Amino acid sequence: MRVLVVEDDADLRRGVEGALRSAGLAVDTAPDLPEADEALAVNDYDCAVFDRILPAGDALGYVRRRRDAGWTLAVLFLTARDSTADRVDGFEHGGDDYLVKPFAIAELIARVRNLCRRGRVVRPPVLRHAGIELDTARREARRAGVLLTLTGKEFAVLEQLMIHEGAVVGRDVLIEHCWDAMAEPMSNVVDVAVAGLRRKLGDPPPIATVRGAGYRLT
Repeated sequence: MRVLVVEDDADLRRGVEGALRSAGLAVDTAPDLPEADEALAVNDYDCAVFDRILPAGDALGYVRRRRDAGWTLAVLFLTARDSTADRVDGFEHGGDDYLVKPFAIAELIARVRNLCRRGRVVRPPVLRHAGIELDTARREARRAGVLLTLTGKEFAVLEQLMIHEGAVVGRDVLIEHCWDAMAEPMSNVVDVAVAGLRRKLGDPPPIATVRGAGYRLT
């Protein structure tokens, strides 16, 4: 799951970024609306977290304009404005969730994950394929009932393969959804994650390499 965090306070931005990455999410950040525009133009996100008051203006108007143009991305407003009127305003301008500062990191992670799961396509919370079970809510993976210990990236790659069950998933798609802007597209991060998954999933091998195209579940 890939998230965009738009926050002008550098310390808070780094803190939120670190917390979400530690929770296994791919995170890009922007300090203002113009940079958010650039990131949204080139990347596919599952959720965006907006501070309300930014140097270029109130994010409420920005989100409202995008909603009016058909934008469907899940949005969480993160703000110090805590009155009932402010909260209502946030929802009426297209927000899907609203979290008031100061906040608990665990609650932020839970809310962002919930919005990412809802996304633009409704999917079951537990994905299943050939004896593999992936509980996206609890972040648990099992094969033949045995709990697996996966890294955040291994879990993310397996989730993408199970979402596209049977179809070939390209390296570019895996990079797009499982890593963030810090990842080097030509590096071997995907190969390392797939190798780790194959080792932990065991036999018979459930992940096939389609030469020159990507990977798919068999």
